[in-house]
Amino acid sequence: MATLGKIERISDLRTIWPHEARDFTKWLAQEENLALLSDTLGIDIALEERESSVGDFNVDLYATEVGTGRKITIENQLEFSDHDHLGKIITYASGKGAEVIVWIVKHARDEHKRAIEWLNQHTDENIGFFLLEIELWKINDSVPAPKFNIVEKPNDWAKAMKVAEGLSPLQKLQIDFWQAFNEYAFVKPEFKKVFSQRKPSPQHWYDVSIGRSTHHVAFTVNSQKKCLGASIYISNDKDTYARFLEHKNDIEKELGGSAEWIEATKDCRILISTNGDIKKGVDAWNGYFEWFCKMGIKLRDIALKYGN
Repeated sequence: MATLGKIERISDLRTIWPHEARDFTKWLAQEENLALLSDTLGIDIALEERESSVGDFNVDLYATEVGTGRKITIENQLEFSDHDHLGKIITYASGKGAEVIVWIVKHARDEHKRAIEWLNQHTDENIGFFLLEIELWKINDSVPAPKFNIVEKPNDWAKAMKVAEGLSPLQKLQIDFWQAFNEYAFVKPEFKKVFSQRKPSPQHWYDVSIGRSTHHVAFTVNSQKKCLGASIYISNDKDTYARFLEHKNDIEKELGGSAEWIEATKDCRILISTNGDIKKGVDAWNGYFEWFCKMGIKLRDIALKYGN
């Protein structure tokens, strides 16, 4: 008979992280741990600064969302949630102009759950508050493993309904298209394994992170030119673009065709395109989604191979 281990929760988080700022915040700022938080939230987080100044105070982590540039504030509390930290997350969000506000606690009190729920219900579609609990688990004498649990989060669907009437027919089509893309792509194990799902928005692009702050993979639709695009998008980093350019022939060989090498004043792209008209309707979309999935994985592999 097989021998099985016993899962045990570590109740005192401070046995691993004695001090919030010096231990937990420093741990969370590391790339692999921030990736764990990103996966939990469904938001691709790129760290900007630890202990970032907000007037006379400091927010634990200040970050941005890869692809959109949305500002993110993260406040940590290795105790039960309290009114002091509730005030802090609002103060820091206003000071940084944050659109995503994350509050991580050992345990969320009911009144603070209701407060975060109320904030999400009464802010516009651009603002989102997350309340998470952090846990530690181990099996027998194993190394402790962290686990984030979402307690409260934005109700994106409800917020989307508030603004739906203000969208143009094309914007409504774009939301439907990217929502259908999510439903298609993220049941494919090979795609889901390397990319995190994003919330669909009324825009012509959909960005996915590859774990780099300087570049990501972007999918685009052009309804006027009736074409689709998949690209490595390099944000304000000409050195990274130059490294890709050194391997132009190899990259195009791996892509299976020529690419557009677009160098703008600030941002650059390596773009490959194909025909596709999203106005043809859902019957045509699955073919488009399959192309995005295949090209996205290719571009990710290329980006990791040549962009470092």
